[in-house]
Amino acid sequence: MNYMQNKLKELIKSKKAKIGVIGLGYVGLPLVIRFLEEGFTVIGFDVDKNKIKALNERKTYIKHIPFTIFKKYQNKFHPTDNIAELAKVDAIIICVPTPLKDHGRAPDMTYIENSVNTIKKVIRKGQIVSLESTTYPGTTKEIVLPAFESKGLKVGKDIFLVFSPEREDPGNKKYNTKNIPKVVGGVTKNCSDLGILLYSSIVDRVIPVSSTEVAEMTKLLENIYRAVNIALVNELKVVLDKMGINVWEVISAAETKPFGFHPFYPGPGLGGHCIPIDPFYFTWKAKQYGLDTKFIELAGTINTSMPEYVVKKTEFALKQKNKTLKKAKILILGVAYKQDTDDDRESPAYEVMDLLFKRGAAVFYNDPYIPHLKKSRKHNFKLFSQPLTGKFLQSMDAAIIVTAHHNYDYGKILKYSKLIIDSRGVYPVKSLHPVRKKISNGTSQRCGSRLRKLTSNGVYKGMNKKVVKA
Repeated sequence: MNYMQNKLKELIKSKKAKIGVIGLGYVGLPLVIRFLEEGFTVIGFDVDKNKIKALNERKTYIKHIPFTIFKKYQNKFHPTDNIAELAKVDAIIICVPTPLKDHGRAPDMTYIENSVNTIKKVIRKGQIVSLESTTYPGTTKEIVLPAFESKGLKVGKDIFLVFSPEREDPGNKKYNTKNIPKVVGGVTKNCSDLGILLYSSIVDRVIPVSSTEVAEMTKLLENIYRAVNIALVNELKVVLDKMGINVWEVISAAETKPFGFHPFYPGPGLGGHCIPIDPFYFTWKAKQYGLDTKFIELAGTINTSMPEYVVKKTEFALKQKNKTLKKAKILILGVAYKQDTDDDRESPAYEVMDLLFKRGAAVFYNDPYIPHLKKSRKHNFKLFSQPLTGKFLQSMDAAIIVTAHHNYDYGKILKYSKLIIDSRGVYPVKSLHPVRKKISNGTSQRCGSRLRKLTSNGVYKGMNKKVVKA
C-alpha cells in the first residue's frame, strides 16, 4: 500500500475525509444524506444556481427527500457552484445526467465530459474519483482515465478511480441508499480497495467486481432486463386486447406460479432517467463492434409506441360516443413517470399530451405532486394542475390514467367521469380477484383490498360501460 492510498484509507476510516458530490439531483442528494448521517463533511456541487440557493435556504425541490435533515447537519454540508472547492475534498463522486442525442439513439456524454474537465483543473494527489452516472462499458477508462493521466497523475498510485453505478429508486419506501447493495469496480486493485472502503462506510453491502467495465455493464443489464420485459407485456397487451382477453388478469394468474416467473406490467410507455435511455447506451456501443442488438432495439420500438396506442384507444372510445378527438376535453391523470413521486423525467404523459394536442384536443392535467409543468428537453406545455372536483371531472370528455398515484380517489373519478382510459390496470374488469396497482417501472404494489371494498359498495356498478383499458 503506497503513501497516498494509506493516507486516504485512514481519512475514510476515521470519517475525516471530505466528500464532494457533483450533481445534486435524485441520485446525488441521497448520497449526500448518507455521508452526512455517517459523520462525514460533504460539499455539494451543481451548476444549477437555483438548486444551490434552495439548499442553502434548506428548501425542498425533490418531494421524497426530507430536507429537514440538512438543518440537522448544516455545519457539515456546504452546497456550492464554485468548482474550485473540489480541490478541498478527498473523494469526488460524479452523479450527473447521461441523456441521449441523435433522436434517442446515441449517448450524450456532455455532462460527464464537462464534469471530468472541471475536475481535471483542480485534481490533486490523494483523491478518489467515483463515476456513478449510467453509461456504456468503457467510459471510465476511455474518457475519465486519460483526462486525469494527462495531468501527470498515476492512477492507482497518486489518484484512485472507480465506477459504482447508482441504484436509486425515488419514492421507494423499502429500499434506499443504505440498504441497496452497491456495485464497485476500480481501474486498479488499489482503486477497487479504496472504492469498497468508501462505499462500505455508507451502505450495508458492497459488491466488488473485477473492472469498471463490469460495473458499467451491470447497470445497463439491470435496465435492459426491465425494458425488454415491459416491452413484452406491452406487446401482449395490444394483441390480447384484440382477442378480448384481459392482460391484467392473465398476469395476475401467471404470477401465482411460485417459480420461474416474475411479473411485469404494461403501461402507456416508459419514463424516468434509466429504462427509456440506458438500453440505447449499450446498442450504440455494440455497433462499434459491428453488432446489432435487434432484441433490445425492438423492445425500444414497442415501448416508445405505447403513447400512440393510448391515444388511438382514446380516439376510438370517443368515437363510440359519437365524439371526435378534435376539440375534445381530455384530462391526463398523473404526469410523474412513477407513482407517488414528483419525478417527471421522460414521462410518457408528455408524449401522450403532445399527440393529443396535435390531434386538436384540449388537454388538461392533474398531478398532486406536480403543480405546474416544467419545460423539458422536448416539450414546453404551459399548464397547471387542475383540482379534481366532481364538476371538473364531469366537464371532461375523457380522463386518461397515465400515472396511478395512490392518493387518487378512484371511486370519485369513476363516479363523475364520462369516460376513463385506464392504461395502468387500476379498475378491475370481469374479474374481482385481488388487483395490483401498476407503476411505471414495471413493478407493482397490491391495492386489491381497497378496490374490492369499493366494488362491494357498488361504486363500480356500470363500470364496464365507462372504463376502457389501454
